[in-house]
Amino acid sequence: MAHATIYVGFTVPPLLRGARRIFATHSALVVLRHSACCYCTVNSTIKSKRKMDHLERTANNFRQEVISQAKVCGITNESETVKRLRLAIANKDFTFKAGQWVDFFIPGVSVVGGFSICSSPGLLEREGVLELAVKHTIHPPAYWIHTECTLDSEVALRVGGDFFFDPQPGDSPVELVLIAGGVGINPLFSILLHVADLHGYQESKGNGYKMGTVKLYYSAKNTSELLFKKNILGLMNAFPGKITCRFHVTQQSSQICKELQPHVTEGRISEKELEKHVSKDTLWYICGPPPMIESISKLLSNIGVPRNCVFFEKWW
Repeated sequence: MAHATIYVGFTVPPLLRGARRIFATHSALVVLRHSACCYCTVNSTIKSKRKMDHLERTANNFRQEVISQAKVCGITNESETVKRLRLAIANKDFTFKAGQWVDFFIPGVSVVGGFSICSSPGLLEREGVLELAVKHTIHPPAYWIHTECTLDSEVALRVGGDFFFDPQPGDSPVELVLIAGGVGINPLFSILLHVADLHGYQESKGNGYKMGTVKLYYSAKNTSELLFKKNILGLMNAFPGKITCRFHVTQQSSQICKELQPHVTEGRISEKELEKHVSKDTLWYICGPPPMIESISKLLSNIGVPRNCVFFEKWW
């Protein structure tokens, strides 16, 4: 019989223990210097016959040692189906990189959740909080968030994941293209906010990492399902020319509001749009449903993007 370790009142499943970081070989990396450790391979591994749970899917991913208690200090409706949680973190040693996720432990719920962080590392440093945006499903952790979670609910969190953007001050500048589908926006919004922090620091201090431009392509069924859209428009206004976004909607039936209209295209993200960003200094980050990742990865291969410049996180 397998034994579980008890930590701060929560049961930690055996799959979580002993997880080691997997470092890519030097030949596979454009990016140990850009601190991303997973590159996209377009093959059958993107598809799975059986839907694995979070712990199975991520058993070989990096996980931190620190597990921290956290208290829910804010709950808002990001859309009709997505709740946005703000969590106050108890442990001062708790850190994460933009793009990573958390194991989400809920007292009384045996299934461990896995949710990408949608806030920036800077927010944690400044205010001691992080944010998650979770879509309503029958999966027990998501269902708990939508039906039982309240202000002051207590959970525990552990950071993991090899999909992140964490440049250091001495690194060469890069351009980023972020491609999101549905709630796959979460880790990419974290990266976008981190980029904004990097630009802000560079402008105010005149030193630190010199960030290149960022283009976000974000696709959803309709504009009501575009998460963080007001925040994204705010970032574009705050950093004109440095942060830009194109929203795509595939099943829009209502009129698009005037504020969004200049930034929305009806239809899927196209090869023609992406090919203008191809350069030796561009890194590509994709997060969305597996079929979208496969489709976009093939497009990028067709336009000559080296596969070691493409990073993906599958949203399930």
